[in-house]
Amino acid sequence: MRFLNPSNLHEALTLLSKFPDCKILAGGTDVCVQLRGGGLKPKAILNIWGLNELKNIRDEGRYITIGALSTHTDIIRSPLIHKHIPVLAKACRTIGAVQVQNRGTIGGNVMNASPAGDTLPVLMAYAADVEVTSIAGQRWVPFEGFFTGYRATVVRPGEMVTGFRIAWPPRGERADFIKIGSRKAITISKVMACFRARIEHKKIVGISIAFGSVAPVPLRLKQTEAFLMGRVLTHKTIDEAVNKLASDITPINDIRSTADYRRHCCGVFLRRFLLESLCVS
Repeated sequence: MRFLNPSNLHEALTLLSKFPDCKILAGGTDVCVQLRGGGLKPKAILNIWGLNELKNIRDEGRYITIGALSTHTDIIRSPLIHKHIPVLAKACRTIGAVQVQNRGTIGGNVMNASPAGDTLPVLMAYAADVEVTSIAGQRWVPFEGFFTGYRATVVRPGEMVTGFRIAWPPRGERADFIKIGSRKAITISKVMACFRARIEHKKIVGISIAFGSVAPVPLRLKQTEAFLMGRVLTHKTIDEAVNKLASDITPINDIRSTADYRRHCCGVFLRRFLLESLCVS
């Protein structure tokens, strides 16, 4: 097995073009476990941890951009994230222990393509774009179309994820990230969700609902969102939205939870968020 250790992004992309099927190593919190367990046996590993070009969180005018090698700790500590997308920092705080947060990256969390990736529903709810780069250039992929199935993405051989961009959230919206697992800390989620809402005079004028660990890929609940848009937020509306949500998802059964429990939790999470929004609107 060859170990490729580029010193900059251009060198990394050049090596990736020569070894398109290599395994990319960022923080290593998932890849090293897979290597040690014997489930991963690549012919080459491309170590991109030292690429400082991909370690940044910036205000780019219309967007906030996040380099793929920004660690969960970088995101937790970022004043820009805290001011404009605090739910992303909240999600990163739920990932593993502090040691994992210090090494794990947002790019790795996304490229691992696990349904239980904690940043995924947040990026989905905020309609993020993913920057995918090769030696030939870059392309932007809407997050909603990034995953093609369980642990599968649109990234082609010779390409790598280099960053994300999120449009500035409008003022006055509420947002929250909710996660439930087998214990309160250092746990893989059974269900997690990210919600965003703008409410003016009790009327919903903006709504975004995304779930993770419910299906093979993160979900955006467009039908439930469409039902809520333009409605006055009342207890009756909340009850109807929860009923609508139940038919908007087809949860999975797996080792961590059942489909019925996941469906129940999704309804509870949505009800909690909407009730809290009703109280402050």
